[in-house]
Amino acid sequence: EEPELVDLLATVPSPIAQEEPKLVDTPARLQLILLSMNLSSITQGNDNDVPAPGNEFAQFAAGCFWGVELAFQRVSGVTHTEVGYTQGFLHNPSYEDVCTNTTNHAEVVRVQYDPKECNFESLLDVFWSRHDPTTLNRQGKDVGTQYRSGIYFYTPEQEKLAAESMERHQQQMESKIMTEILPAKKFYRAEEYHQQYLSKGGQSCGIACNSPLMCSAATA
Repeated sequence: EEPELVDLLATVPSPIAQEEPKLVDTPARLQLILLSMNLSSITQGNDNDVPAPGNEFAQFAAGCFWGVELAFQRVSGVTHTEVGYTQGFLHNPSYEDVCTNTTNHAEVVRVQYDPKECNFESLLDVFWSRHDPTTLNRQGKDVGTQYRSGIYFYTPEQEKLAAESMERHQQQMESKIMTEILPAKKFYRAEEYHQQYLSKGGQSCGIACNSPLMCSAATA
């Protein structure tokens, strides 16, 4: 018996069935997309933490944050310091995450200071004296984007002073300064063992102390 035309057509693969599968925006996938967008807005959002009454914040990146923090601890008018990570893409990163060199975070010190006793210009002086701003993503043997040089401002006045200060220092240097000056982003506090690391290890954090900073794990 000859097959009917309808039966023959039924054996021909449908061109629709050969199309590439398409992603379907299921509720779970949409939730993942929204979560990703939300976390991105958090990591790239402003630092909304509030300093103590009468105090202001400043953020500085100048290589390994251990030594940078101790330098600012020694400044009169600085009321509190803490180290952490900022300017990256990953929400709530760990030190191990940052060390992969894939999250774009910088190691920073967030300085809380009393502007009546310590102005922003004096903090900038400490910043410039603490590192070589002409090396890109490197300070000494420490290499990676986390060790880049940066000033992250909270106010237009801080931005203005930072830019003017960098211009003055550039005139004194042969190589180009690589310091980035950007708005302060969300600050992720580093693990507790990183906080005041060198002073806990026995190095003096006394005001105006000028003893050499030894930024090494051997000091802990």
